[in-house]
Formats: sequence, C-alpha cells, structure tokens
Amino acid sequence: MRVLVTGGAGFIGSHLTDALLERGDSVTVLDDLSTGRPERLPAGVPLHHGSITDRAGLTRLAEQCRPEVICHLAAQADVRNSVADATSDTGVNVVGTVNVLEAARAIDARVVFASSGGALYGEVDELPSPEDVRPAPWAPYGAAKYCAEQYLALYNRLYGSTHAALRLGNVYGPRQDPTGEAGVVSIFCGCLVAGRRPTVFGDGEQTRDYIYVADVVEAFLLAVGHGGPGLWNIGTGTSTSIRKLLDLVGRTAGRVPDPRFEPPRLGELKHSALEVTRAARELRWAARTRLADGIAKVYKWVEADEPVRGER
Repeated sequence: MRVLVTGGAGFIGSHLTDALLERGDSVTVLDDLSTGRPERLPAGVPLHHGSITDRAGLTRLAEQCRPEVICHLAAQADVRNSVADATSDTGVNVVGTVNVLEAARAIDARVVFASSGGALYGEVDELPSPEDVRPAPWAPYGAAKYCAEQYLALYNRLYGSTHAALRLGNVYGPRQDPTGEAGVVSIFCGCLVAGRRPTVFGDGEQTRDYIYVADVVEAFLLAVGHGGPGLWNIGTGTSTSIRKLLDLVGRTAGRVPDPRFEPPRLGELKHSALEVTRAARELRWAARTRLADGIAKVYKWVEADEPVRGER
C-alpha cells in the first residue's frame, strides 16, 4: 500500500520506513529535520522537508502521494522542552496532529498515531496501567498526546474514519542519538563507551517500561493491517529502575558505572509500566526482545561508531 510516514527520518520513524519498504509498500517521508536525519533513510525514499504545523503544505503532499495510511510519528517529544514551552509543544503535538487528520480526511486515508504511554498516564495507582485508566499527565507533552488522541476519536465519531493510536513505552534501540537529551539507554551506552560518568537525575529508583524499537515497529505493522479503530498500549508490562538499567548497561560494557547524581527534573514522573493484554488480544502482538539483549544491541551499535543507519 501507499504510506506516508510523518517523522520518518527520526529514530523510530526510520525503522518503520525500512520495515514498510521491506514488505513492498510505497513509502513517502515527511520530516522537519529538527531531530530527524536524512542519512537514517535508505537511498531513493522520497523525503519531503516540511512540518506538520504547515497545514497547506501537508495537505498538498498528501494529495500528491495519495497515501492509504498515514503513520503519524512527527512530534515534539522532549518532556523537558514541553515544560519549558507548553505553547510550542501544543502547536506541534495537538495542532499538528489535527492538521494530519485534516489532510487524511481530504484523501480518505487512515491515521495510525504514535502516542505515549507513561507520559500520558502520569502518576497513577494502577501499574501496569491499562488503556482505560484515567490519565493524569505530569507534563504538557503527556497532556498534548492525550488531547491528540481525543481528536482521533472525535474524527472517528464525526466522519466515520478508522484512525488508531499506539501508546508507546520508553522506546530504545540503534539510531537513537547517544549524545542527545532523550533516550537514556543510548545515553548510558554512549557515556560508558566514551569513558564518561553517566548522569542520573533523582535517586535512580524511578521506573520505566523499556520497549525495543523492532517490537514497536512490529506493532505498527499489525495496527496498519488491523484496518479498524483502536487504542493499544505497546510495552513490556515490566518496569525497570534507572539504577537497574545502568547496572545492565555496565554488565554489557564489562565495567561498574560510577554515576553522577543530579536533582530530579520537573515534569518527569516516578513510575511507569504498561498493561499490554489488549494488544495481545486484538493485534496478536507481544514484545519479543529481552531488555539485556536490546541493550547489548545498542551498546554494540554505539561502540562500533557505525553509520547512523546501523544495525536494526
């Protein structure tokens, strides 16, 4: 089928683009290249430099390539940036998503949206958190993702569309920038490869649900193939503390990490884990990659200093 991937030059988007191409789909990528990198994409993939905040440009592109499905991964994805500038975060993650929905409506396309799990649920008592728990986000990023989901559901009711959303855990894997501000697995691996002390914000007892990028891509493919509306958590159902994660990276590196502790950052929640039985039941999906195995793949990729596409 014909697929438009917004944010397709990003970490997750480029892996998804590869998988779509491998199964024979025709793929077009839209990316503003604020964090995306063209070299993540295979040669020959049409890459349009543009933003989902440009409604007219997005609509023109959709009318030009006529996708049957839009995999919507473009986002302002930094929790700290959302706290610092909630207006800009809303402009991308809410208004930008509405622009995607309008472009899809103009050509009768279906949208599969990359939402967030932990950031959206916030500090809730029920862990792992199921899809029907009442969200209580701690940062504008999570609030914006929840608002965007409501627009998907609204368009499904109002126009009879079949849009779907995947609430992702903390995704990690090769191609995630080890020198960036997000992606703690890659950052820890980068520190140990370079001989630097990793920084831990808070006491290190905060937990997350870490999900390997190949498992996330598989969930996207199944959601695309599902064809109907849906809302699914995509995680492992298991929470891992930052201290435990750093210990696993240290074991892979063959050394004992000596972290530097800094105060916790505003907007970051304490605990997160996703209940995934709905995805197992409705998509026949389950995470396959053990955390230790995924960390080993990331460490190998960082250590080899391979080209940005690297191992998948």
